[in-house]
Amino acid sequence: MSSPELNPERFLVGPVLVSAHRGDDDLLSAGLGADGLLAATPPPLADASRPTVAELRRRAIYSNWRNIADLASPQGLAQMASALPSIPGREWQAAARIAGRRQTHRLLAQVPDAFDQRQRCLVVTAASGSRGIYGAIAVASAWALPKGLAVVHTDKGAGCGYFDLDQNEGADGHGNRHRGNDLVFDPRPLGPTPAHRIAMGHAHGGDNSEADWGVQVLQAAAFGLHALDQAFPAQAPFTAANTRIIAVGISNGGGAVLRAAELAADDFFAAVVAGAPNISVAGARPLFDYATEAALWVPAALTTLADGPRFLTEAQRQQIVAARCQSLAAAGLIRASDLSAQTRSARAHLADAGFSDAMLQLAEFGVAGNLWRAVAASYSQAYARAAVDQPVCGYGFAVLDAAGQPRASTAAERALWWSDSSGVAPTLGIGIVDTLASGSDPGFAALAAARALWQGADGSASAVRAAIAEGIANARPHARHLHILHGIGDGLIPIDFSSRPYVAAVRANGIAIDFTELPHTQHFDAYIALPGMGHYQALLPPLQRALDRALAVTAATATATPAPPQ
Repeated sequence: MSSPELNPERFLVGPVLVSAHRGDDDLLSAGLGADGLLAATPPPLADASRPTVAELRRRAIYSNWRNIADLASPQGLAQMASALPSIPGREWQAAARIAGRRQTHRLLAQVPDAFDQRQRCLVVTAASGSRGIYGAIAVASAWALPKGLAVVHTDKGAGCGYFDLDQNEGADGHGNRHRGNDLVFDPRPLGPTPAHRIAMGHAHGGDNSEADWGVQVLQAAAFGLHALDQAFPAQAPFTAANTRIIAVGISNGGGAVLRAAELAADDFFAAVVAGAPNISVAGARPLFDYATEAALWVPAALTTLADGPRFLTEAQRQQIVAARCQSLAAAGLIRASDLSAQTRSARAHLADAGFSDAMLQLAEFGVAGNLWRAVAASYSQAYARAAVDQPVCGYGFAVLDAAGQPRASTAAERALWWSDSSGVAPTLGIGIVDTLASGSDPGFAALAAARALWQGADGSASAVRAAIAEGIANARPHARHLHILHGIGDGLIPIDFSSRPYVAAVRANGIAIDFTELPHTQHFDAYIALPGMGHYQALLPPLQRALDRALAVTAATATATPAPPQ
């Protein structure tokens, strides 16, 4: 902890804000409880254009619970949600910066009043996807806070502090929108940009924040120990030597905690538990590679994938397949001349590229939900370190009208971006602007350009591949207990491209790691309630059981400091 970047006095930017959350504004559900989280409508606002800090926090917690966890079905967190405890406590919030980076990332420590001072355990987590600071509340806080453990979060330099270029306005750490300098994300200065564009932290931060995920998680852990020092000064100092530190995350957050374990000292983490991690090792396919390939080829093969749930009408499916086959054929990527042969050729291409039947069972969901296109649009900007005024592959982001054209946002829409959105478009009315779009398959040209950033030989492609390489894991994590869980049916972060090669590399390096492959499990617990998805099992319940085991197996080796006499 002697490194300047892991000393809070060196990496914190601006003040540390401390707030109490008790009664009808607790740490775990902001007072909503089970009934409020299960409600179909989000908490109301007194003034839609000027929500209060408390209202924004409550909506952020509501949206992140509902968009991450399956709260309704028996196989999800329904049992826990039915008796969701109120957890009073305090929050410490701050911005942090890594030396040499333009943007800050957010840190949030949650310390329950009932913190177990004898157990002295801190859980560090990272938001999944590109979510904001409360993005892992259903993953980490839901498990840790009721046990009297403290939790510290990081948004990994992404988050939902969208910057509206029309208004020259962003959001601060509490979601308040203004034109000041204490913003979650600030892309200024900028050159000329088309009207109505929106800059997003993950895409336009200019830092390739993915390369820093591990450092950001370590800084979060250091900040969490700092918050515990302030919360319980009689018990200070809290250090990795006398406080168990358990890291947990899913998806991008899972990749982040694994990267942190690779950077940490041998005795820093007691345990690391990662669910469906976006992690890549040398020789395995990184996300940008397989996502851009899926974005190009899966639409052409939809009619050959008969077993998955349906999210498109038959007319939509046929139109998408025909248009994409025509595009691939015109580009010389498919040789067959008739449509039936072209679809079979597309399916064969995906099989040769390693896409299993289990991965592709939810392929139609990926197409209907723009999942792979969203990865292509956002990550191409991030890896190119592109500012919003220098778009890559013709991609931008804006609120779209009924015809799909950019329009000005309203004050009421902007007010909810920080609390209600996911951090990556499409989200909350913000869509993908594709300036290369044309013809019957409007998305093809931009996707082909994104694919060329991985496969091409020019300077732009080389720069993008170099940025991706900055995030490749070394498969040497340090923790007394390591556990990865991953669904075999995960179509967004396929197990064959991520966890399986990573675990194999870790074991080849002589490091023990538990690995659980979960049958009938895909990437998004919150979508199990959708029609046709009921046969899938949720990821979070087995993840919580893995955390229970991690807590138990590390208890014997934990060094605890007795609480002082009362």
